[in-house]
Amino acid sequence: MTSGATNAVPDNRRWFALVVLCIGMLMIVLDVTVVNVALPSIQEDLGFSQSSLAWVVNAYLISFGGLLLLAGRLGDLVGRRRVFMIGLTIFTVASLVCGLAQSQGVLIAARFTQGVGGAMTSAVILGMIVTMFPEPREQAKAIGIYGFVASAGGSIGLLAGGVLTEGINWHWIFFINLPIAVGTALLAARLIGADRGIGIGRGADVLGALLVTSSLMLGTYTIVKISEYGLGSLHTLGLGAVSLALLGAFIARQARAENPLMPLRLFRARNVSGANLVQVFVVAGMFGMFFLGTLYLQRVLGYDPLEIGFAFLPATVVMGIFSAGLSARLTQRFGARTTLIPALGFLLAALGLFARVPVDGAYAADVLAPMLLLGVGAGLAFPSLMILAMSGASPEDAGLASGLVNTTAQVGGALGLAVLATLASSRTDDLLASGDSVREALTGGYRLSLIVGAVLVAIGIAVAVAVLRQEKQPSMAHAGRELESAEPCAEAA
Repeated sequence: MTSGATNAVPDNRRWFALVVLCIGMLMIVLDVTVVNVALPSIQEDLGFSQSSLAWVVNAYLISFGGLLLLAGRLGDLVGRRRVFMIGLTIFTVASLVCGLAQSQGVLIAARFTQGVGGAMTSAVILGMIVTMFPEPREQAKAIGIYGFVASAGGSIGLLAGGVLTEGINWHWIFFINLPIAVGTALLAARLIGADRGIGIGRGADVLGALLVTSSLMLGTYTIVKISEYGLGSLHTLGLGAVSLALLGAFIARQARAENPLMPLRLFRARNVSGANLVQVFVVAGMFGMFFLGTLYLQRVLGYDPLEIGFAFLPATVVMGIFSAGLSARLTQRFGARTTLIPALGFLLAALGLFARVPVDGAYAADVLAPMLLLGVGAGLAFPSLMILAMSGASPEDAGLASGLVNTTAQVGGALGLAVLATLASSRTDDLLASGDSVREALTGGYRLSLIVGAVLVAIGIAVAVAVLRQEKQPSMAHAGRELESAEPCAEAA
């Protein structure tokens, strides 16, 4: 038996194992937004300039986004639990160094290392979930819970970051990871079965690994620097072209390699390719609600970090109710595609409504309704997208498919952040030059970017309608039955 499945987990322990995996994922997701809240305190304490401060975030994003695809495939080759545990260890040690950092260089280097550990940990989780839960009804429920953690973790991070930064100090946004990570590792070792993987020889494509990692890292760097250099600058266009050329070379390599790192057969599945493409547009557009919404609440309405966290709480609660509760029932009854398209309509309505916020807005009148629509839309859309994105993956490719889902989410988020932030800043500058007040100019910039975000979600809806097909039955369910009838590849820990 060569499959890399993690299906060795006994039935009565699978749901506990799912909780452990979701806690690990939540820790990784939180680490992005929890740092954003603490940036002013970090800047003051360590003496960062405004431009160098961005590297506290960018260093993490570059290594995280660049290694997701490779980490997912490594899980298929050498075992997903092994990659998960190694990643968790790296993330934990890097978190300790971040918390102890007393200089800019140490913090940035540790953040880069955190991204490496975060990529290895998160890239294989969805692959482990779909092989632990092969039965369609259970799989839909499990993915719904995972989808809530993956999509709502950002808003939870805003609240946690505000509490820790204001209540103690910024060092604790990193120290808090230590007990969580250690507990997650100990429970994972007991609850999640060891898997052998399909063997490094089945995908030991060193050149392919170098090409895809350098392409994604360079692409992520290019995207996060758009706000500094501009969308049409030589820096952006030149590095973007190099990144695409490296990606093209990687794809050509995979088509010829005897043991490709990323078998192109995965993309022949219409729903796999389509769901990932939809996710790029939807996440790019939805980032407007989180990023621009935070800025609007802070810079226009005058909210502090803790108040911003509470402002997003209704979206998080509704997201949890729909993703962990209703999404599984709806996808089982109507199918993932049929559930997805109306859910994307809720996201479109949320962005459209939020794009009307006034300068003198009030939370109950102008912000609450978009937040609730965001919760409904995200709570239903992301579990459905994940089911579709994993539906064409065979057992030996589940880690790669999981890494791909995370990669397209990262690419979409980074692109959305870069483009929408640039548009908002440019529009604000124009309005200031024409004599508008600061608050009016800021609001005008946010409105424009939110409208563009809504357009991106609308494109995602169009792609979903045109490309996605109603799944007959998740292929991983069939794969899971095959694994159950085969000789076990490993014993439970």
